[in-house]
Amino acid sequence: MPGRLYIVATPLGNLQDVSERAKTTLARAEKILCEDTRVTAHLLHAFDIHVPMVSYHQHSSMLREKEIVDWLRDGQTLALVTDAGTPGISDPGGKLIHTILQVVGSDVEIIPIPGPCAAITALSVSGFPTDHFLFLGFPPQKNGRKKYFEQIRVHSETVVCYESTHRVVKTLEQLKEILGDRSIMVARELTKMYETLYRGTAAHILEQLKHTSNKGEFVIVIGPS
Repeated sequence: MPGRLYIVATPLGNLQDVSERAKTTLARAEKILCEDTRVTAHLLHAFDIHVPMVSYHQHSSMLREKEIVDWLRDGQTLALVTDAGTPGISDPGGKLIHTILQVVGSDVEIIPIPGPCAAITALSVSGFPTDHFLFLGFPPQKNGRKKYFEQIRVHSETVVCYESTHRVVKTLEQLKEILGDRSIMVARELTKMYETLYRGTAAHILEQLKHTSNKGEFVIVIGPS
């Protein structure tokens, strides 16, 4: 009988946000598939969980995916985690699930263990309409950036995207050019010690970052036009 794959949401930064169900699921898994085993090791150590970890990330080979499929065919119980937040949201978890369904079929139980998600967390405090919104993940680093930002310009509803510490200033400068005075909220280091919310236009937020910090992980929420 095929096994089970649990999709386990983990804290964005504050360990108190992990659910009891998530801790129980991780402790009972036979293997934990991790984006970065060093990051997950810190989480498991905090809750005294001792389960073998296996690296699985966007650069993993097809051989690793085949191993995972074989473990599920053998009836094993696996848990998939990302470094922070919900697997499958702007990370390769969705690709893995698609592969499993294509190769093994729906006999494999794929079970969500809900919890933190950076996009939803930021939306909840944005003050922008959330009955309809567009989530665009990370902007492309090179090719496709112009098309990516054009989507934002023509979309009249709330838009959410992610950005890294290395490119957040560049992205805000591009948003300043294409959006003008459209309202934006930028969330930095959500749930962590230096959590900061910036509100205003892209130009205004760029000035705020000059006087605070552009270190950390960012969620950008763009209000409707």
